[in-house]
Amino acid sequence: MVLKQASQSWTIHFDEVIRGYDFIKNPCVYKKVSGSSVAFLVFYVNNILLIEIDVKMLKDTKAWLSTQLSMKDLGEASYILGIKIFRDGSKRMLGMTQNSYVEKVLKKFEMEYSKREFLPMRHGVKFSKKQSPKTDKEFKRMLDVSYASVIGNTQEAHWTAVKTILKYLRRTKDMFLVYGDGELILEGYSDASFWSDDDDAKSQSRFVFKLNVCVWWLGRVSSRIPQLIPPQKLNT
Repeated sequence: MVLKQASQSWTIHFDEVIRGYDFIKNPCVYKKVSGSSVAFLVFYVNNILLIEIDVKMLKDTKAWLSTQLSMKDLGEASYILGIKIFRDGSKRMLGMTQNSYVEKVLKKFEMEYSKREFLPMRHGVKFSKKQSPKTDKEFKRMLDVSYASVIGNTQEAHWTAVKTILKYLRRTKDMFLVYGDGELILEGYSDASFWSDDDDAKSQSRFVFKLNVCVWWLGRVSSRIPQLIPPQKLNT
């Protein structure tokens, strides 16, 4: 409880400090606009990532923060929250990769020397609670599987699907998201499936937003079960 309270107190204190320098808060992200200059500050526990185009504004913000908080300037960010950051100033490009994090995940599930997959999932595969082990022999076998022991799910079909994802990650772990200085074009794509869950008939939706490169993607399962509406006869 003490640790939780200390963490909350620190978050509240930081929020008060950074708002005092005219930053506007979004969840874990702060923004400041000064004329034509814009600054973004990403806050996670005791890590701060400061993003600004205006070098003077960047230095002024860091100088002000150092008067309010006990902090250490680590220079240009190269690694944060499992993400490696690479820059090429001559080409005005920035790349991000999670290869170190992926390698840790592969090792955790003993998949670091597995085969590689071209796709993260196979077409037409469906999952259901009915796929759980039906005999003691099947159940005991699943207790020895890494996924079951770590996650607590003993469905072999699910473990096979997870292995497919891990094999795909092994193939693509050295790929990057690359951002350049070209014209920014915002694109959004979405997809949904109605009554697609065999167990509870809940619908699922997925979407991805791109600003030339992917910047946000999310998948959700509906919290409600859709109700069928009987066809109505309309008189015109």
